[in-house]
Amino acid sequence: MANIITGIRVLFSLILLFTKAFSPTFYALYIIAGMSDVLDGIVARKLNLESKFGEKLDTAADICFVGATLYKLIPAMQMPIWLWLWIGAIVLIKLTNIISGFLHQKTFVVKHTAANKITGILFFLLPFSLSFLPLECGVTIVCTMATIAAIHEGVYIKREKQ
Repeated sequence: MANIITGIRVLFSLILLFTKAFSPTFYALYIIAGMSDVLDGIVARKLNLESKFGEKLDTAADICFVGATLYKLIPAMQMPIWLWLWIGAIVLIKLTNIISGFLHQKTFVVKHTAANKITGILFFLLPFSLSFLPLECGVTIVCTMATIAAIHEGVYIKREKQ
């Protein structure tokens, strides 16, 4: 059941690719996909269905959702170069964490830390915040938390290998 809910996030993320950014259809699909991220974990825990496969599927669904969202939103937003550089640095840290985790644990390692969850919530809220916050302000908030989460995740992975 939890994996079906996670699959809904993948499906709706793919459908997002064919909608106009910031349209009512975009927001409806976006909300459903985002809520599935909350529900799949609740269902898995309540029904005692937590599994390694479910955790990896959840991570893959998160990547699909974030990727589709960025693909639709980035062309619709004008961001200064310093924000692009910051986002690039965060991606570089996350990739380093993934590679480091794989090299040391011989498996795909992504940590579902509190900082990563807060980053996810802030990222989810970003399109809605654009109606009352300047773009740079909203993206700075998300990037600040994402930087903290990425560094924290790297420290966590490094500690596990020791």
